[in-house]
Amino acid sequence: MRGDRVGARRIPTGLILGVVLVALAFTVRAVSPAFAGWGLPDRTQDTITLALSVIIESAPFVFLGILLSTVVQVWLPHGFLLRFLPRQPLLRRAAISLLGMFFPVCECGNVPLARGFMVGGFTVPESITFLLAAPILNPITIITTHQAFGFGDGILITRIVAGFIIANVIGWLFSRHPNPDSLLTPSFAASCARPEPAGHDHDHDHGPQRGRTPSRIHTSVDLFARETAVIMPALFIGSLVAALTQVFVPRSVLLALGSNPVWSVLAMMALAFIVAVCSNVDAFFVLSFGSTFMPGGIAAFLTFGAMIDVKMLALMRTTFSTRTLVQITALVALMSAAAGLLLNYVG
Repeated sequence: MRGDRVGARRIPTGLILGVVLVALAFTVRAVSPAFAGWGLPDRTQDTITLALSVIIESAPFVFLGILLSTVVQVWLPHGFLLRFLPRQPLLRRAAISLLGMFFPVCECGNVPLARGFMVGGFTVPESITFLLAAPILNPITIITTHQAFGFGDGILITRIVAGFIIANVIGWLFSRHPNPDSLLTPSFAASCARPEPAGHDHDHDHGPQRGRTPSRIHTSVDLFARETAVIMPALFIGSLVAALTQVFVPRSVLLALGSNPVWSVLAMMALAFIVAVCSNVDAFFVLSFGSTFMPGGIAAFLTFGAMIDVKMLALMRTTFSTRTLVQITALVALMSAAAGLLLNYVG
């Protein structure tokens, strides 16, 4: 009983901290024009503005992802989604890569959602497949990319096809790993090995319905708070790194490379990694580069940046080991570059 009381006291802490930090970010962003009168250096002002912009753009999707993850873990029967997936591994991962159609959150929100899927029964390679594919293969991203580029130059088709292929190839490669649990951080691997949440405790199945609801609500709040406490600091750190990189790396260097078929791809991938724009709106951001960079560079930006950027790596580090992230980043970079080069030379 005493342990329950202690747990109840701790439940709001992570949730309140996350909400307060986001509210603080919104408040500071609202008054940021006043920084000019405080004598702050221009680069400091730019760093603050850019970091807060990334946080404010990403935070709603992060909270949505955590909420969906909570629903998956607590309110859906254990293994519910698994019942509707094919049993053949290749077809199964192909179907999982399309789940973003039903969970249209950006890459930030997909991290807690993928964590929930793993707790709910997905294997590590299946969750990686979802995590990489969902930011691209969801209706919001497809619609905004079409609005920005239409079907011209093959940018939209390249993004969709490359996103699907890259996610499934990487999922297949990691499915060959002899010990997939070693791809995770020790703390998250331990949480995946825990018993089912209280809301799914089979010992309570024979009890009255009234007794189950408070248990699920309590578990949901506790899980939401813990996920918020894990994910939000990573979002803040990743946003700060992205802002610092944008401020101190001259964009003119990237623009000078735009007309070369090879360097345009590499430069736009570097830009995507640095700016860390949400995949739901990145097409409008990169549209301004359309007259400077070749179509393959734009497609590489939209493919690589939706899967990997500095903010995304900080979030993924809460779940995957550093070695795993290096391998994923290298594979995504190589295949995104290949897709961009193919469009430049063949398209």
